[in-house]
Amino acid sequence: MSATSYDFADETADCEGAEDFLELFKIPFERSVVHVNRLHILQRFHNYLGAHTQAGVTGYDEYRDWLLHAYQDFVTSDAQTEKVFSVLQRAAGITKISIGAIGRGKPAP
Repeated sequence: MSATSYDFADETADCEGAEDFLELFKIPFERSVVHVNRLHILQRFHNYLGAHTQAGVTGYDEYRDWLLHAYQDFVTSDAQTEKVFSVLQRAAGITKISIGAIGRGKPAP
């Protein structure tokens, strides 16, 4: 991890789409891949950031690596396979239940 922090919100404030993020982080990309998967790439990037970044600790290189990883997921796969959005997860029978929701059902008779 790099030693200097990166003000992600400030640096990406002008980014409006996946292409803008990829260009900002100097990641070469195929427009056809981004055109079909732009929302999936951004959601996967968001998921990676939520799982791996720390405010004030994560640097440019780490953000770039996670965006590159998110993009590459869709170069080698597709949205149906990756199931980034919950609607696709539910359609595949994948359900997520929070720990807090366990045991909230009706008590057994």
